[in-house]
Amino acid sequence: MFNFQNLEVYKKSKSFHLACKKVIVDGKLEKYVIDQLGRASFSVPLNIAEGSGKFSSKDRRNFFTTARASVFECCAVLDILNDEGKIAESELKKIMSQADELSRILYSMIKNLSEKTA
Repeated sequence: MFNFQNLEVYKKSKSFHLACKKVIVDGKLEKYVIDQLGRASFSVPLNIAEGSGKFSSKDRRNFFTTARASVFECCAVLDILNDEGKIAESELKKIMSQADELSRILYSMIKNLSEKTA
């Protein structure tokens, strides 16, 4: 087992990706939306894993920043899907809660790494 697999943020990012994937599988979505949401949600755990393997604080911070930006990208897609009636409000709230928690954890990680490079 790799160290990143023990990180709570990594575990939560996998759950977030699976929740987004459920929206993709259950919804009648356009191909470009499927691609965008699938790639963005998959990017979150992948960037956390890759960043965890970097040696410098600056490199780790960049990957965690990208992971956080991908969370925001997913939120925008999900918000639009909700506006289009393709995802229920209750489902949106549940996934957005996961996204909010991920964003907060990643922000703390990024901030801690920024303080180390300052």
